[in-house]
Amino acid sequence: MKNITAEEVFNALSRVVHPANGKQIVELGMVSGVSINGLSVALVLTFAKAHDPMKNAIVKACEKALRNYIHSDIEPHINVKTGQTPTEAPKRQGLRAKNIVAVASGKGGVGKSTVAVNIAVALAKMGYSVGLLDADIYGPSIPKMLGVEEKQPAIKTDNEGKKVIVPVERYGVSMLSIGFFVRPEDALIWRGPMATSAVKQLLHQGEWGDPDYFIIDLPPGTGDVHLTVVQELPVTGAVIVSTPQKVALADAVKGINMFQTDNVNVPILGLVENMSWFTPEELPDNRYYIFGNGGCKALAEREGIRLLGQIPVVQNICEGGDTGQPAVANEQSITGKAFMELVQNLIKTIAERNEKLPPTKRVEI
Repeated sequence: MKNITAEEVFNALSRVVHPANGKQIVELGMVSGVSINGLSVALVLTFAKAHDPMKNAIVKACEKALRNYIHSDIEPHINVKTGQTPTEAPKRQGLRAKNIVAVASGKGGVGKSTVAVNIAVALAKMGYSVGLLDADIYGPSIPKMLGVEEKQPAIKTDNEGKKVIVPVERYGVSMLSIGFFVRPEDALIWRGPMATSAVKQLLHQGEWGDPDYFIIDLPPGTGDVHLTVVQELPVTGAVIVSTPQKVALADAVKGINMFQTDNVNVPILGLVENMSWFTPEELPDNRYYIFGNGGCKALAEREGIRLLGQIPVVQNICEGGDTGQPAVANEQSITGKAFMELVQNLIKTIAERNEKLPPTKRVEI
């Protein structure tokens, strides 16, 4: 038999539901301290109530799940504890950010992470304190884009005796990503509750402090992680990234509608058109509209939202992302100027939003 992995343990236990609230115990943060030695699997189950009437039933359900979904000869050793679950304790601390900006896209491949990274670095260059969370659990790219793939966040104990994760810093930006904790070549085959639990841990266990701006690079599409973020944090507003292509614009509309539904109700700060045109570096005045012209501008006008910026395709933007040097690090480059203009528009838009609208509340669904 191949070695049992912690991922398999969490996958099996994600099938166990707490009867009192109908939620998976992994999603509730009840499972921790997984230790594996051959067919012996030890773990800790944390119950919020000291006399939870479902305690014995849940322990037995966990033992059954491990044997049914991993190996029939597994020897479970489940240690039961009482107190706050790992995801409950940090919620009371909360992220003390002045402005929380979610960067999203309806589909992958439109350069959402590139936009998120350059927004964060541009804000830091302007003198703001900035946090950056890579919430794209299945495709984390921010460590590579910022040239910190070999780094690993430190774990320390705070004044209350709790473990906290110290973000990695680069270009004045404090960042965390699941990419720091897995090998770059490994595929994360996780169910939704495992992905959302990882996001919660990075959010609430990270030593973020109180940054002026907290940027969240969301996964493409609309799903579990998006809901988790708006449930865990009062998001100031969302930035939607698209290319001018019709297929990308159609998906961008879905992203806009997700944030504007009555249940979520997060303001849309604006639209960013990436890959607006191709410009050769040696001919900066030449524009070749290889993906179409004016698609995002028309969408912004139709939806009544702001077009924050248009980012051209230039060779150095691809090279910079591969070598850990974001385009905005060189403010005089074509893309550097475009990103700086985008971020200036974003700052103004956030200021207007904060003046006219009340703070966003955490979503309760």
